[in-house]
Amino acid sequence: MTARDRRRTGPTRLGARARAWRALGRVLPLLLAPVLAPVLAACGDCGRASEPATAPRPSASPGLDAASADAASAAATDAARAIVADAGAAADARAASGVGSDAASATGHGPVRFIAVGDTGLGSARQRRVGAAMADQCRKSGCDFVVMLGDNVYPSGLASPDDPRMRALFEEPYAGVDAPFYPTLGNHDFGGNGSGDEFERGQYEVDYTRRSQKWKLPAAYHHFTVRGVELFDLETNSAMFGRDATQRREMRGFIAGSKAPWKIAFGHHPYLSNGPHGNAGSYEGARGVAIWSGDGVKSYLDGEICGKVDLYLAGHDHSLQWLSARCAGTELIVSGAGSGPTSLPGANPTHFQSLELGFVYIVVEGRALTAEFIDTRGAVMFTRTIQK
Repeated sequence: MTARDRRRTGPTRLGARARAWRALGRVLPLLLAPVLAPVLAACGDCGRASEPATAPRPSASPGLDAASADAASAAATDAARAIVADAGAAADARAASGVGSDAASATGHGPVRFIAVGDTGLGSARQRRVGAAMADQCRKSGCDFVVMLGDNVYPSGLASPDDPRMRALFEEPYAGVDAPFYPTLGNHDFGGNGSGDEFERGQYEVDYTRRSQKWKLPAAYHHFTVRGVELFDLETNSAMFGRDATQRREMRGFIAGSKAPWKIAFGHHPYLSNGPHGNAGSYEGARGVAIWSGDGVKSYLDGEICGKVDLYLAGHDHSLQWLSARCAGTELIVSGAGSGPTSLPGANPTHFQSLELGFVYIVVEGRALTAEFIDTRGAVMFTRTIQK
């Protein structure tokens, strides 16, 4: 079809597509209700913040022709990439010198101790209980840092870098934890009540780094090294939308260039999970459904992470799990019980799984990595060590 033909038929095609999208908007909630009802019912104090509240919205606006949709997608990709622009340049400079991004880089010997906790951002009493248990663990055993596994701000991320909610959602619950926090970004951090398609909102959490003594997010994705352990912070929400080509290329280079004996990646979306979201590529029990089923996340993790790092940490499902299966040799842990559990309907074999509130405490020393699953009373529910 020529450009003239497209102009001539454009209004008719746009009208038909608009009607189709309106029809889909009426039918989609009915189709999704059986899937979402168990998730919403299981989240005791999540309220509007329970996830997923809505299905991810399509990445292209209804009524756009193919060329316009491509342009809109490219613009959105540029917006997402802007998240890493300022801090990313500095991070890359540090990476070139073998240091990695931000002040967590350290020299010397001794074990590396850190906490992994996810799906925290409710400001609830349960989140504060987990925070108090984390503080106790750090005082008792030591913490070099904390990694947060996404959905740091329910239900739709920050309204600005100065959003006062960060006091109740982050600063106050973890006031007793004397360690820096390295968050990753989840779908709720990118807005849309969990649809994750307001890409500019991720930048607000990056910018909050300059306003907090503890919050360390120099870019939407980055890496840093602590005494022989290199950590790779993935931004998996972009992979959900297929807007991760640059991130994949850069992360591939970061990992290939790492000299660290231990390599650990962390992101929001899991590779395998027994929670309501389930396994990448069939999230929510769907297969082959653009965005919704997580094909992009599976492709990203299969291509760039599985078999290239020792451990992948994720959240998204509100539970604690250490999966028995690995992805090309990479161990898989889910730690999303930072503010409220959901359920464990899946059938993946696990070394351990629980709906208790809590976190994972990891110690890397020499050729051993030990993970302890700890509840809000400070009790160790499960521990396992892997050796290199």
